[in-house]
Amino acid sequence: MKKTPSDIRLHKTSRYLEVKFEDETFMLPCEYLRVHSPSAEVKGHGPGQEVLQTGKEDVHIVAIEPVGQYAVRLIFSDSHNSGLYSWDILYQLGHERQKLWQHYLQRLADAGVERQPKENDHFLA
Repeated sequence: MKKTPSDIRLHKTSRYLEVKFEDETFMLPCEYLRVHSPSAEVKGHGPGQEVLQTGKEDVHIVAIEPVGQYAVRLIFSDSHNSGLYSWDILYQLGHERQKLWQHYLQRLADAGVERQPKENDHFLA
């Protein structure tokens, strides 16, 4: 069954996107959404072509554009705007947040990249 959000709200000061579905509400930090963008720039064009996103701790969302009845385009402060976040992708990012974030942190560590912790990191725990 497809899930459709009942509300999407940007909290600019704390830099997270609140996405409400009928059964769950997710608090998704801008950094998390940016490093998990569904765009080809991040995902690549096939398995193993993912591009590790670094230095995105301070990124924020500057605009949200609806795309039909199925997605939103998030415009980030670093000018990234090519990913379409379908309702399914937003739900998956919310539902698998801890696992995906830990995988991202491990990829950073494996690459020898240090991430600067931020005050809204508690949304990722």
